[in-house]
Amino acid sequence: MKTGETILSVKGITKLFPGVVALDHVDFDLRVGEVHILVGENGAGKSTLSKCILGAYVPEQGTITLNGTKKSFKSPRDALKEGITAVYQEFTLIPYLSVAQNIFLNREYRKKNGLLDINRMEKESRELLKLINCEHLNVSSHAKDLTIAEQQMVEIAKALSFHPQIIIFDEPTATLSEREVGSLFEQIRKLRASGIGIIYISHKIQEFTQIGDRISVFRDGRKIATFGIHEKSTEEIVNMMVGRNISQVYQRNPNLYSGESLRVEGLCDYKEKVKHADLVVNKGEIVGLAGLVGAGRTELANLIFGIDRRKAGKVYLYGEEVLGKITPGKMVRRHIGFVCEDRKSKGLALKDSVAWNITAVSLRQLFPHGLIRYKKIKNVAESYRERLKIAVPTVQRPCKFLSGGNQQKVVLAKWLSAHVDILILDEPTRGIDMGAKMEIYELMNQLSLEGKSILLISSELPELIGMSDRIYVVHEGRIVHECKRGSAEFNAEDIGAMMLNVYQDAEGKAEWDE
Repeated sequence: MKTGETILSVKGITKLFPGVVALDHVDFDLRVGEVHILVGENGAGKSTLSKCILGAYVPEQGTITLNGTKKSFKSPRDALKEGITAVYQEFTLIPYLSVAQNIFLNREYRKKNGLLDINRMEKESRELLKLINCEHLNVSSHAKDLTIAEQQMVEIAKALSFHPQIIIFDEPTATLSEREVGSLFEQIRKLRASGIGIIYISHKIQEFTQIGDRISVFRDGRKIATFGIHEKSTEEIVNMMVGRNISQVYQRNPNLYSGESLRVEGLCDYKEKVKHADLVVNKGEIVGLAGLVGAGRTELANLIFGIDRRKAGKVYLYGEEVLGKITPGKMVRRHIGFVCEDRKSKGLALKDSVAWNITAVSLRQLFPHGLIRYKKIKNVAESYRERLKIAVPTVQRPCKFLSGGNQQKVVLAKWLSAHVDILILDEPTRGIDMGAKMEIYELMNQLSLEGKSILLISSELPELIGMSDRIYVVHEGRIVHECKRGSAEFNAEDIGAMMLNVYQDAEGKAEWDE
């Protein structure tokens, strides 16, 4: 087929789950050599549509036409046979297998004597990696020894080994740095130029214009519109996604309180990831931590909360030094909460219910005499489900079935139910849609109005600038600058320069010297 011709056509697809219409008579098409971006809030229907195309779900109604012929995929294997594959946000590589073995997993070449033909698999793996300019990768290396970006390239090579005509990318940049994202986009452009049709699912608005040709917006299981990449403004796209006007995404309320809640002096760790850090967070204040990946922001938060051991330094809560060994248990008892970056492995018990997750930290408060009553747990969970607008039919539902945004709300509810006064948020909006982000921003504002303090770690500068009263910039484990809302340097350009340690003052002099 020629570039621009329709390779895939979906008509009237409807998919039902118990109590939910996941897809409601959706039409969609993909052209040869185009990147078609699917956007929408979590639960809007994007991933459900992709799974119907991949054969993971069988729709109740509708047709799928590939190259002009109607198809009925009963399993992902059926879709693979037709050249439809996917690269997911969460990698499927086996850590202790080599690159070549992962690429040909379950399709291994064998010699006549039945032994694995490693040489053939490695040769073809090198050819696949060469197609995406990754021939430098050692195909005999274990997957566990690769960087995240390199693992992503192996996933793409694995997809290419099926000789696909369609590749679906589902949130592929969630765990990548800015430089790694640029490398991924370069490979996607090459795939598009080779005639492969690409369906790209993303929450990140800034990615749309970099690689997309068309956008389809989904909301509540329906396709709202499809249009060219430059036909709508960013604000129009987001308005369609969330169904309401978002002219002001960040609406930071002024801080009405005085007095410090958290003070850190000269904090260091044994791994030298944090070096003599000083910071202050006041009551009712949102304080941001800005820095490049690996700068030491998360490590500083871990030290404050007691996850990592401190080598030196002091931590004060409301003017009183925290004596002895700092542990998470001690900090929780002092009403500090920590929403960690990896909600799935560290923030939630995915197999347990929403109710148990929400009350996990507050059980001692709820039942001081040790007699646990599930009815009370359920009532507490229901109150936070309503307050945080957690989209779940029942609080008895396991967290693994929730969208990313709703999982994050459960993590927040867990700490709110423990009545924390200081909340550390590490990448609280990573991997969630704009609607859920706005709700979390509203919650942060509300908490600050109640006098609670927030230490916010984020890789998104607009988020930090939009929500913070002050921002500390971290570079190579040191806090190198403090910016206050309203100052001339409180902008993305200057803070970005500080993160790189190349900031200069108004007279052109370096602001600090390492």
